[in-house]
Amino acid sequence: MALDFMVKDIIHKVMAKFVHAFLPGAKKPYNLKAMFQPELDIHGIASKAEVYNIESDPRVIEEGFTAACELIYYLAADGYKIKTPVFNLSIRLPGEYEGAETSLPEGIHPEARLQASAALRTYIRDRVKVEFDGIDQRDGLIAEALDEHSGQLDEVMTIGNLLVIRGYGLKIEADAAHADQAGLFFDDGSSAPVKAEILAVNEPRTLKVIVPAALVLGTDYALKVVTQSSAKGGGALLKNLREIHSEFKLTAQQ
Repeated sequence: MALDFMVKDIIHKVMAKFVHAFLPGAKKPYNLKAMFQPELDIHGIASKAEVYNIESDPRVIEEGFTAACELIYYLAADGYKIKTPVFNLSIRLPGEYEGAETSLPEGIHPEARLQASAALRTYIRDRVKVEFDGIDQRDGLIAEALDEHSGQLDEVMTIGNLLVIRGYGLKIEADAAHADQAGLFFDDGSSAPVKAEILAVNEPRTLKVIVPAALVLGTDYALKVVTQSSAKGGGALLKNLREIHSEFKLTAQQ
């Protein structure tokens, strides 16, 4: 099913709040963060068809979308460059070479490169209105997580490699009575959260951790920071622990 972004004259609204600066090199005290709607899977996407006056049966959309995604999965792996109204997908081969190699170097693998289509970028630029909704009053924020191995943001984490977490109020500190409870945890919602044992950087706006080997491949984990530090800084410990939860989940991979 082809999508025509110009069919309806719709202006979309995205709510945004000011959050304390977390991006490296920030020169002003706040960043702007979109307050996202709930996360949708394929079934959830199809269920919204009626809301946007798309006449196809949601079951047809879900079945077709699932089949199309599976087909794209295999076509991309076979080396096809995929162009859709929403995204473009291709294979990238990282590394530098002499020109006489017959195989990829040890540890180097083909990578998927996914980019929003020009049509989607233009549609969002022209048709999304941002409504400012004041300053986020939460006591700390996990804003984003970068998997240094793959370069992906808020999607995956590579076991045994570095994960860079940015936000504010993140510094993990605790007194002797709460030391065992504090830390960065990976929570799949069904078993005991896994604590990060190696914390390379522990700052109010940045945590850098080694993704624990105890995580289960293919499982989605939310991030949870438990700390006694104050989100406002100043160095004094709070009386009680506070928790910060990520709004996104990361899939554990090798």
